Amino acid sequence: MEYLERRVSMVEDRLEAVIEAVDPPELSAEVAHVALAGGKRVRPAVTVLSCEACGGDPEDAVDFAVAIELVHNASLVIDDIIDRSDVRRGTTSAWTEYGYGPAIIASDGLLGEAFALLSRDDHAMEIVAESMAELGEGEATELVARPTNEREYMLLARRKTGALFRAAAELGAVAADADPFTIEAFGDYAERVGVAFQIRDDVLDATADADALGKPTGQDAQMDRPSLVQVTELTVEEADGRARTQSEQALDALATSNVDESDSLEYLRHLAEFVVVRER
Repeated sequence: MEYLERRVSMVEDRLEAVIEAVDPPELSAEVAHVALAGGKRVRPAVTVLSCEACGGDPEDAVDFAVAIELVHNASLVIDDIIDRSDVRRGTTSAWTEYGYGPAIIASDGLLGEAFALLSRDDHAMEIVAESMAELGEGEATELVARPTNEREYMLLARRKTGALFRAAAELGAVAADADPFTIEAFGDYAERVGVAFQIRDDVLDATADADALGKPTGQDAQMDRPSLVQVTELTVEEADGRARTQSEQALDALATSNVDESDSLEYLRHLAEFVVVRER
């Protein structure tokens, strides 16, 4: 774990520095409330590990890793407003703490800082812009064109969660100057991990303890929000099985990259297996 912790610490240090430089101080405090409240940092870890697995220097991927985490946090601010969620990561959500207006401005601030970090590389900008378009389509689908079956749900999960995971891995590969085939393979891997992550989120929302999870549970049922459990007749065990299938497909995609064996590659494999058994 020390190996991974060192890399996540690199991201954390850079994230704190970026947020500290935000002006005015009131916006910096609001952004910090969102982005420094904890979180698993899965997406930035994927960026750094993907860079290293592709033969790059992890330092070269840190700005991209911070950027994808900022984009993710910006989306969570909006999610909490839509869902009227009072708690995020065991603390008050942004809109609860500051009100709707400041929360939306904080989301904008997070996105602005993210694109400032991405601006040195046109390919990186394109990757994240495409993922945000997918994310927006996913959020809109959830509100106005709810999935009614498993196939439609999987499309939603790919847009809503898989797209940012894909971007995270592709950014790491780009930072390592990987070839287009390798970038695509890592993107396919991460998208599958993201879908598995979302399915497991659905299961945890239906079964986990709110205090252990760090956020309210039962939200999908309460908000009539489309989760895999809500829109199909699958049991919790069967839903977990779908997550495992996505995990296996992620590992298959990663294997096609033909990159050299490394600790970072092994951690990426471990992540694909972990997301389907995590408890928070």
